[in-house]
Amino acid sequence: MSGHSKWATIKHAKGLADAKRGKIFTKFIKEISIAARMGGGDPNSNPRLRTVIIKARAANMPKDNIERAIKKGTGEDGGAAYEEYLYEGYAPGGVAVMVEVLSDNKNRAAADVKNIFAKNGGNLGTSGSVSRMFQRKGTIEIDAEKASEDEVMEIALEAGADDIVNEDGIITVTTAPDAFTAVAEALQDKGIETLSADVGMVPDAYTPVDKDTAAKVQRLIDRLEDNDDVQNVYHTAEYPDDFVPEE
Repeated sequence: MSGHSKWATIKHAKGLADAKRGKIFTKFIKEISIAARMGGGDPNSNPRLRTVIIKARAANMPKDNIERAIKKGTGEDGGAAYEEYLYEGYAPGGVAVMVEVLSDNKNRAAADVKNIFAKNGGNLGTSGSVSRMFQRKGTIEIDAEKASEDEVMEIALEAGADDIVNEDGIITVTTAPDAFTAVAEALQDKGIETLSADVGMVPDAYTPVDKDTAAKVQRLIDRLEDNDDVQNVYHTAEYPDDFVPEE
C-alpha cells in the first residue's frame, strides 16, 4: 500500500462520515474569497481560484455560493478580509500535524489552535518543525464502481497525472500541484464524477499508531476541523485497519 493511497483512503472515509455539508461550504467560501482577493475574480486568469472552484464543485457546492464567494473576495459584496496562517505541531504518539487557517483574527485563531492542541494531548511546534515531512500534491478520488480504472488512467495520465491507484473501491489520482487543474478538468470534461478533488499536504512517511492512540489523534483532528478558522488539517498517522472513528 502506497503512503499516498493510505492517506487518501483515510481522508475519503473521514469525508463520508463528515456529512457537515454547511461547514464544508463555509470553508470553501473563505478559500474562494481569499483566492479572488489575491488574484482577481476571473478563474481563467487566476489559477488558484480555478483550483478552488474545481474542489468546491467536486463537493457539489452550488454555483450561486461560488459566485457570491468570489464577489466577497473582490470586494463587491463586503465582508471580512481573511488572512492565511500555518501552524505545526504533534498529536499523541508523535504524529506530525499541519493546520492551515484562514481567519480575520490572527490572535483568536492562534489561541484557539494552541488551546485545542493542549487540551487533546498534543503540542504546537515551531515553524518548519513538521512541514519538511510533507509534500504538496493534488489528489482526485473517484468511486471505482462509477468509473472504469482504465478510462480514468488514460484520461488522467494524458492530462499530466503522476499516479493512479485503485484501492478499497476508490480510484485515487495523484498529480503535481501545477498539473492538478488540467487533470481535474480533463476528468470532468469526460463526465467522470469525483468524490473529492484537493491540493494538499501528503506525508512522505507515516507514523503507525495503536487503536487507543488513533482515537486520541482523531479526537484532536476532529476538534481542529470543528474550529471555524481552521481550513485544513494534515497528519502522518497510520491507523490500524480495525480502527473506526467515533461518530
